Amino acid sequence: MEKVVTRIAPSPTGHLHIGTARTALYNYLFARKHGGTFIIRSEDTDRSRSTREFEKEILDGFAWLGLESDAYTGVDFYRQSEQVTLYRNYLEKLVKNDQAYISKEESNAKDGSMVELVRLRNQNKAVTFHDEIRGDITFDTTELGDFIIARSLDDALYHFAVVVDDYHMGVTHVIRGEDHISNTPRQILIQEAIGATRPIYAHLPLILAPDRSKMSKRHGAVAIFDYKNQGFLPEAISNYLALIGWNPGTEQEMFSLSELTEAFDLSKIQKSGAIFDIEKLKWFNREYLKKAPDVVFAETLRQALAQRFPEQTLSSRVEKNLIGLVRDRSVILSDITHEVESGEYDFAFIPPTIISEMLKWKKDQGVQDTLPRLLRVNELLGDASDSDTPDDIKNILWEYAESVGKGEVLWPLRVALSGKEKSPDPFTIIATIGIREAQKRIQTACATIKG
Repeated sequence: MEKVVTRIAPSPTGHLHIGTARTALYNYLFARKHGGTFIIRSEDTDRSRSTREFEKEILDGFAWLGLESDAYTGVDFYRQSEQVTLYRNYLEKLVKNDQAYISKEESNAKDGSMVELVRLRNQNKAVTFHDEIRGDITFDTTELGDFIIARSLDDALYHFAVVVDDYHMGVTHVIRGEDHISNTPRQILIQEAIGATRPIYAHLPLILAPDRSKMSKRHGAVAIFDYKNQGFLPEAISNYLALIGWNPGTEQEMFSLSELTEAFDLSKIQKSGAIFDIEKLKWFNREYLKKAPDVVFAETLRQALAQRFPEQTLSSRVEKNLIGLVRDRSVILSDITHEVESGEYDFAFIPPTIISEMLKWKKDQGVQDTLPRLLRVNELLGDASDSDTPDDIKNILWEYAESVGKGEVLWPLRVALSGKEKSPDPFTIIATIGIREAQKRIQTACATIKG
């Protein structure tokens, strides 16, 4: 195989869509698998809608996903809007050779003004190309007529610019969505007119919503940065996107980028549309969060706590124990923010207001029954230190809890420490707030019972 060159060429007229991200991923994997080149370029021929802000977001999104582009010789970043001279040279040559012509036509303006469009002389023939996923595809190009390839010699349209770009960059494989299949015959006719080599085509199945319609905002987030802002990890997104429409042929689901590169094969891409399942993406994210270092959780936790408790200082002990909690409970990182905002971790900073009846265990005759148990727990905690871990605290209290009844001991203890019926386990709470603070809260609960 000749040296592989692939490209992803998004239009900077909107956010980076998950479909574009998957197409970029497949191009990246194929190029890396074969020791080739992966190029990112900006197809900004629609100058009225293209913006540098969208362009930056798209590039940042690819970088976040780990899809590093190879440099294109002589150009820091390739934009179609900066290639006017290149396209004009080819257009002039086609017009000179009578392969294209300038057509004076009425514009869409109400004043009836005329414009000079450049049209390709169509050979009106059948065009057959081989698709690596779908096999041979044939189009009758007669119905296309002499189609427009430029608004003027200085304003090339999408189809013409794409063909020239691919030719000059030496693109060998065009891997793109199946919605581009209908564009292929026009581009092949342009390739033949300028003498360009035909690349190998592979048209990917679309990513579909659960109802098998095209993914759109009504189905939830479709932009990569929406998922980033929700707290999905790039590794989870890349892993999941790779498996939407491609099957490695094994039972393996968890892949690093390097493992995906090793396993990727165009022949294993399915033809039919692939369903996007947000719950499956969450499963992947949960699996990656389990292996993530504490720093991944710490930043989100600190920001959320700073918003809720701007006057409080987050100690290393509190942070360590809360990270342990959010690690176990988070599916996406924004879960941390939501839990902090809902007061889930207020116990770490604010002594609770105790409602005595809440301290009563369901088997108790009255709240007074809990008093001796809380007093005994308070005594046992005198043997603990503020450096103890949740497991250390559990070891101190567990034998007593089993002898008396786990519910009878742990229920009122949980309420005394947090003021809530649902909270993290009391061992974690004690390790988080410290032994002395825990004893103060237990004493306050006992005083509430005594009245």
